[in-house]
Amino acid sequence: MRVLGIDPGTLNMGWGLLEGDNEPKALTWGVIKAKRAAPIHERLAFIFEDLQSIFSDSSPCDIAIETPFVGANDRHFVQAAMAIGQAQATAFIAAVRAGMTVFSYSPTSVKQSVADYGAASKAQVQKMVRMCLNLDDTPMSNDASDALAVALCHWRHQKLQQLLDKGH
Repeated sequence: MRVLGIDPGTLNMGWGLLEGDNEPKALTWGVIKAKRAAPIHERLAFIFEDLQSIFSDSSPCDIAIETPFVGANDRHFVQAAMAIGQAQATAFIAAVRAGMTVFSYSPTSVKQSVADYGAASKAQVQKMVRMCLNLDDTPMSNDASDALAVALCHWRHQKLQQLLDKGH
C-alpha cells in the first residue's frame, strides 16, 4: 500500500508518502511553497501543477487529504478556512485528474489515529509521527509532518478495514 498524505494550504501545502503492507515506512515528504505575493488563482495553479508532478513521481495508490477546520466564528478564521478549502479542492481536482482514489480526514480524526488524542498539539503529532514511522528526525516542517500524519491515519484506517473484511 502506498499512500500520499496532503495537508492543504494556499501558501504551504505539505505532502508525505508512506508505503508498506505490515508496517508503514515514510518514503519522502516535502512542502509546496507558493509565492505569498501571488494572487490566489496563481498560487492554486502552481500548487495544482506541483501536485501533478508529485503524483506522477510517487505513484500512490490512495490520496489522503485533511479537511479544513474552523475553530471560531471569527472573520479571520472563516477566511482561513475558505482558503484551505480552496487548496483542498485543488488537491481533489489534481488527484481525480491523475486517476487517484481520494479520501478525506478531519484534523480530529488524524490526531486521534496518530496520537490517540483528538485534541493533540502539533508538537505531540510530530513526535508520534516520528515514533510511528521510525524517523531519525522529525520532518522540519509542520506542514510535511501533518501530511505524514494524514497518510498514517489513512494507512491505519485501510489496515483496519482489511482486517474487518477478512472477518466476514
